[in-house]
Amino acid sequence: MNTLAKVTQGALVATLSCLPMSLYAGSVEVLHYWTSGGEARAVQVLKDQMEADGHNWVDFVVEGGGGGNAMASLQDRVLRGDPPTAAQIKGLDIQRWARLGFLRNIDGLAEEQGWDGRLPPVVAEAMQYNGNYVAVPVNVHRTNWLWANKQILDNVGVSVPRTWEEFEQTAEQIRQAGYQVIAQGNQDWQHATLFESVALSVGGPEFYQNAFVEHDFGAMKGDTMAAVFERYYRLVDDMNLNNGVSEWNQATARVINGEAAFQFMGDWAKGEFAAENKRPGQDYLCAPVPGTTNQFLFNIDSFAIFELREPSPADLEAQNDLVRNIMDDDFQKTFNQNKGSIPARTDMSMAGFDLCANISMSEFIASANNDALLPSIAHGMATTGTVQGYFYEKIGELTANPESPSDSARALAKAIRYGQYVIK
Repeated sequence: MNTLAKVTQGALVATLSCLPMSLYAGSVEVLHYWTSGGEARAVQVLKDQMEADGHNWVDFVVEGGGGGNAMASLQDRVLRGDPPTAAQIKGLDIQRWARLGFLRNIDGLAEEQGWDGRLPPVVAEAMQYNGNYVAVPVNVHRTNWLWANKQILDNVGVSVPRTWEEFEQTAEQIRQAGYQVIAQGNQDWQHATLFESVALSVGGPEFYQNAFVEHDFGAMKGDTMAAVFERYYRLVDDMNLNNGVSEWNQATARVINGEAAFQFMGDWAKGEFAAENKRPGQDYLCAPVPGTTNQFLFNIDSFAIFELREPSPADLEAQNDLVRNIMDDDFQKTFNQNKGSIPARTDMSMAGFDLCANISMSEFIASANNDALLPSIAHGMATTGTVQGYFYEKIGELTANPESPSDSARALAKAIRYGQYVIK
């Protein structure tokens, strides 16, 4: 190459390198329902990375922590032939969307990043349809957590209860000291989250598997489920559901502010404590729901990747970069530290994660080894969205208007069975 050609080529490269990245940017539209403080900070990590890569991020935000509103909006968009780039979907609903032909095969990206060697089988299988990856995992949440305000417990002179007998004794002392025992948002999905933890505690892993994963009618309506309702109703008595608190993060704020001693909630609640600069072991305490040590109800946040309608090369590359960034070390670490969850990848060090996250990872591994790693029905991992909806509705009704434990068990069993057969 002569001197003039070299100079011309160098000038061209320099000129191109100075052009705004937006000229080459693709766009990603991402449906999610992360709107609370800790959740919003967590998803901002992904937004920032995509924008640093030169892509445009478009929020498709649907409020409502349970995700029901989001799924209705998604269905409308997809049926109109206008799917988003990715959508926050989980559990069996991933396979449902894939079976209908709406999701993209991303095996090439999974092979590029070595997912098979980095994801535990239970996570990998949840991201696949017919053996092909169609979704990317963001994290692993544990739903059966108990959060406590340490100052209240210290003032009262009690410890975090490990059994229900200890909980009742502790609750009585807290009541006598003038504190609210349990902060609970008055929404069906929150009541369902507590109920599934009580079911695991009272019935054990085998009962939970039979009732909520296999939907065995005998298990759902029998004496063990009646015992679950009996315990659950005792907890409802310690909630003030008429205090105007509806959202889960409002309930978490009551624990943070010292207005209530406990909250039963998944580990996304930890993101709210972190946002207020509260430290585990010093300002607040985390423990498994009484009776569920080394038993783990999991909720995997994931993004299903949709087949785009006539995408531009830039938009397709943006979609690929979205997947790559989600599985990247930096995102998995930073996102989960903000969200309160643990990484979906098992090859990552937990150094830099807090006490509660390290407990969570330890019990995640232990529960996998003792057949006590179970999918959350309240968060759509154990069943379809339709069954989940009927589960929510019935638990919400029975929380507001309790029936006898045996009648409640039969009513829930009928609701779940109906949800299995209804077509929506």
